[in-house]
Amino acid sequence: MKLAISGKGGVGKTTLTALLAKAFAGRGYRVLAIDADPDANLAAALGYPHPERIRPIAEMADLIEERTGAKPGTVGAVFRMNPKVDDLPEKLSAEINGIRLMRMGTVKKGGGGCVCPESTLLRALVQHLLIERTDVVLMDMEAGIEHLGRGTSEFVDRLLVVIEPGRRSIETAEKIRELAQDIRLLKLAAVGNKVRGPEDEAFLNENLRGIPLIGFLPFRDSIIRADMEARPPFEGSEDLVVLADEMIEKLLQQKEGSQA
Repeated sequence: MKLAISGKGGVGKTTLTALLAKAFAGRGYRVLAIDADPDANLAAALGYPHPERIRPIAEMADLIEERTGAKPGTVGAVFRMNPKVDDLPEKLSAEINGIRLMRMGTVKKGGGGCVCPESTLLRALVQHLLIERTDVVLMDMEAGIEHLGRGTSEFVDRLLVVIEPGRRSIETAEKIRELAQDIRLLKLAAVGNKVRGPEDEAFLNENLRGIPLIGFLPFRDSIIRADMEARPPFEGSEDLVVLADEMIEKLLQQKEGSQA
């Protein structure tokens, strides 16, 4: 199962990723969580004791030069477009409670579509994770889907769009859906977060278009406190892991149905 999680900033992408990772691990799966959001707080959400020690791959200049043959920031030079990356998940991941974590980082270049050594390495790594790995891969992404492309999108089982009751969140979900269509990523699902009751569920059901909802997570002060205290959202909120597990069951059934 390969899932990419996206949505408006602050909507709860990292919370959902952490809950899904916990639930998948509880089912006995090998889980590889990928922090592809520039804010990079997935490590703390998973309970990693020293998240600042996990260095983003995009900032590993020596590694980038070793694998691509060019220094980071190089534009127009000759470098390897298919660098070796199959050993990186084991070498560069941190593990906590049976869940392994990698930080992608971002390419610090102006404009989009950078063809440079660091972006080439990240792209090759994402392709490896989605195409060749047998782990459950969970990618915590920013509102865009820049780490995905036409060559890898077909291997994503679902792009999960996290939404909250509000017009801006709905608008962002629609933009994400359009971006996904551009790269032919058509397998989308939505999760409602910070839901306070039936009225919020009704609002999301009535206003979200083109993306099926597979579940809801309730608004919880405990999640806010956990974030303030650098604790995982699932500590003391085991019922949220149960809700995430129910979403996993739906996703697995949908995957089995599409393969039948």
